[in-house]
Amino acid sequence: MNLPILLTMTRIAVIPLFVCIYLLPVPWSYSISTVLFLAASVTDWLDGFLARRWKQTTRFGAFLDPVADKLMVAAALVLLAAAHHSIWLTIPAVVIVGREILISALREWMAEINRRGQVRVGLPGKIKTLAQIAAIVVLLANPPDPERRWVLAGYVMLNVAAVLTLWSMANYLRAAWPAMRSGMTPSTDAERPLRGSSEGA
Repeated sequence: MNLPILLTMTRIAVIPLFVCIYLLPVPWSYSISTVLFLAASVTDWLDGFLARRWKQTTRFGAFLDPVADKLMVAAALVLLAAAHHSIWLTIPAVVIVGREILISALREWMAEINRRGQVRVGLPGKIKTLAQIAAIVVLLANPPDPERRWVLAGYVMLNVAAVLTLWSMANYLRAAWPAMRSGMTPSTDAERPLRGSSEGA
């Protein structure tokens, strides 16, 4: 246990508070929930920076950090989709959350076959993350009124983030394709469990 991991765990612990505050029927709920999301985004960068600078990187921290990030983003997108009732928000939210689930599963599988290094975060993924955070911050900070210019700007930014999400996902899949193709190869007879091997024993 170290400070970077504690920051990551704090980010996860804040999610229920973030959800409850956003759902409060008071005007200041938008600003406070936005501050909490921004703080979580900053700690997402800070815990990784401190872990590398202080040489405190651990396997548990490497596992927990992206989980905390995805939980916070998914919670924010679900809240926004429920509040706005707009296809211009719901569709990109589904694309972004679906991509995160797919890539998380891909990384898990690549780790099992010791090829996780082939699916590192690239430039499209980093640009996607920035666009995604900017869109969520704008939408959290404003009431769900499509007549507001900032809300419309948030819709545009979130759809841009969804396009970048698909782009980065395609890059991940392209990088992982050789391993995926080898994983589709049928196992040899020596690798298959013997059926009825207990017969005649």
